[in-house]
Amino acid sequence: MPAPAPHADGFVRRPGGGSGSSARTLLIACGALAREIVWLTKVNRWTHLTVACLPAHYHNTPQLIPDAVRRKIRDARGRFERIYVLYADCGTGGQLDAVLAEEKVERIAGPHCYSFFAGAADFDAMMEDEPGSFFLTDYLTRHFERLVIQGLALDRHPELLKDYFGHYRRLVYLAQTDDAALTAQAEKAAQRLGLAFERRFTGFGELADFLVRTSKEPHGDADHRLLA
Repeated sequence: MPAPAPHADGFVRRPGGGSGSSARTLLIACGALAREIVWLTKVNRWTHLTVACLPAHYHNTPQLIPDAVRRKIRDARGRFERIYVLYADCGTGGQLDAVLAEEKVERIAGPHCYSFFAGAADFDAMMEDEPGSFFLTDYLTRHFERLVIQGLALDRHPELLKDYFGHYRRLVYLAQTDDAALTAQAEKAAQRLGLAFERRFTGFGELADFLVRTSKEPHGDADHRLLA
């Protein structure tokens, strides 16, 4: 699945969508979810959905998320009938929820994408089983070098590895797709961090459930062909 390209106004539109009546619902999403969201909207023919993605590197700067989401919401007012946010709390410490309460916009439930990909109950069980768990998704596996190694300056200061990961015991790869090459990359990442490796196939988890609900037309249900 190729990464979506935004239009000049920052919105990513599905074929058949646009700023007119066929694009009634806006999804403001983390860029790390773009591939999964666009694929789901495409295969389900949800042409009335428009996706606006914020930079994925906000993973490392969550304090930027609330104001960035607010700006997207306010820019979209009057252009869409409904707006939803595809961010969990994502390290904002409740600040994103405060913004969404003011703007009266709903987000997907959960503290982070690991929880809604795995399912809240399953994620909690994994953490209870091993609190020292570090998680990767498909996106984070693809960009492990840039977001984890370079993002934490481990390429320049490998001595920091123990400081960052000394209390972790395992790396759990939450796989959205059944991709042998990605699995191999995730296992290599675990070895690099000195952690035991575990893979769990989650598919799209609660992200798919949320999209099914939000994809319903304002005046009727969309034609769902969910492949998740």
